[in-house]
Amino acid sequence: MQAAVVEKPGVLTLMDIPEPEITDPYQARCRLLYGSTCSGTDQHLIAGRFPWPVDYPIILGHESVGMVEEIGEKVRHVKPGDLVVRAGCPPIAGLNVFGGGFTEVGIIGDWRAMQEDGLPRERWQGSVTNLVLPPGIRPDVATMIVTWRETLSFSRRLGVGEGSRVLVIGTGGVGLSFAMQARNLGAAAIAMVGSASRAEVAYDLGADIVADYRQDDVATGIVARCPEGLDFIIDAIGRVGQVDRVLELLKPGGCVANYGVDEYNSYTIAPMRAKGPFTFAQPGYAEPETHEEVVTRVLDGSLRAEPFLNLDDSFPLSEIHAAFDALRERRLVKALVKLT
Repeated sequence: MQAAVVEKPGVLTLMDIPEPEITDPYQARCRLLYGSTCSGTDQHLIAGRFPWPVDYPIILGHESVGMVEEIGEKVRHVKPGDLVVRAGCPPIAGLNVFGGGFTEVGIIGDWRAMQEDGLPRERWQGSVTNLVLPPGIRPDVATMIVTWRETLSFSRRLGVGEGSRVLVIGTGGVGLSFAMQARNLGAAAIAMVGSASRAEVAYDLGADIVADYRQDDVATGIVARCPEGLDFIIDAIGRVGQVDRVLELLKPGGCVANYGVDEYNSYTIAPMRAKGPFTFAQPGYAEPETHEEVVTRVLDGSLRAEPFLNLDDSFPLSEIHAAFDALRERRLVKALVKLT
């Protein structure tokens, strides 16, 4: 089968690898159907800029969806025909993985069965994001669920809710998802700083004002929309200096949170630009805690994939380079990849 492999920084290639097999009675084998690109993590891994150690070569893809084809003898919570998110190939043939989802066959673990049978946490912890989807969710749409689970968990932990005034830095897939989550959570005002080319999408997803990041003064227009000040600034990119440009808009007692990883190890904020005391938070996220809510919102239409993905024009796995070219050239928010 084919797999998208980063051999070393700067070298993305398609490689023929053996199909993985079930090697544990708690595993299930999946036919991978679709995956979507992550404009942050995937591109950092390809370029060699990921802020944590990476043991190349790696199989890319952490937003893939698979259909279960075969189950081990102790699997009880998934069955053949189920759609499962975050499916991917395990390390194989000398290749490590970061998700391992940009290939054709994957392995998932029935973590609930392992937990029920008393297996140690280290045996099942890595499988907790392998969760089954109900009927009615298309596999191409389902590639967005990883991003939506993460951003909803992060937002809820941060405290975004009814009446919040939120500013999101970044109009990529993550930034736009934060805006949509804030609207669904009842935010009173949503401002964004990002690319002017994404303004129409941002407004469609619930933003009230979008400031072009190339402007010298991005704060003026936002002040007019949020004169009371902001409760939250969420940095979806993580570059030094971007929060400083809008920190004066944060009301005393407000909160800044960074989700992005662009300059993770050198990230700083100039706190004296704030008008009063504020909190810097890194609430993290846990996908299982928001899985059911995200699934419900996908089914009721309050989380929509169409602004993020071109569902009518996916890239075959054989054209993975073209998918990332479209991403780098900002022709797409996220690229949808058809795996089989």
